[in-house]
Parts: sequence; structure tokens; C-alpha cells
Amino acid sequence: MFESISITDLKKLNYVNLIDIRSVEKYNNRHIMNAVNIPMEQLLIKPDKYLNKYDKYYIYCQKGIQSRKLCQILSNLGYSVVNVSGGYEAWILNE
Repeated sequence: MFESISITDLKKLNYVNLIDIRSVEKYNNRHIMNAVNIPMEQLLIKPDKYLNKYDKYYIYCQKGIQSRKLCQILSNLGYSVVNVSGGYEAWILNE
């Protein structure tokens, strides 16, 4: 099982491992500050290349749908992941 976090609560945290799973193009256009871009396909193919099982990762996509699916998969593989509810669109609405 994985957690979810709202944009409001995410903004209250100091430093988190924040991963943007959108395409490189969307990430390069705009993204949440300090987020690292690892497209979803890359994380699905080889999660151990990017993640370790000792850290917690906060994952977002455009609307929170794909990140939720990915969090379920990664959680089942033993990774500590948190879905950012609403994704990047929720972030923009709360700027």
C-alpha cells in the first residue's frame, strides 16, 4: 500500500525526493521546483536504476492518475512511494 499527499501538504515539507514522471518535453516546459524527471516508462523498466528501497519518493504526473498507477506498482515491488494527488495541474492551481 502506498500513501497519497495533497499539494498543500507537499508544500509544507522541506526536502523530499520529488520525481516528475511526465515526458522530458513537459518537464522541460515547466515542473515543480527541485523535481527530478524520470519518465514513467523508464521507472517501469528498471526502477532499481533510479530508486532504492531505503528512501521515500514523492511521485507526480500531469493529473495524478499515472503517478497513482505507478505508485501501486512500485509499492508492490517494495519501494516507499507517495502519490502527489492532482499532479502538476493541482500544483499550478495552488501557486
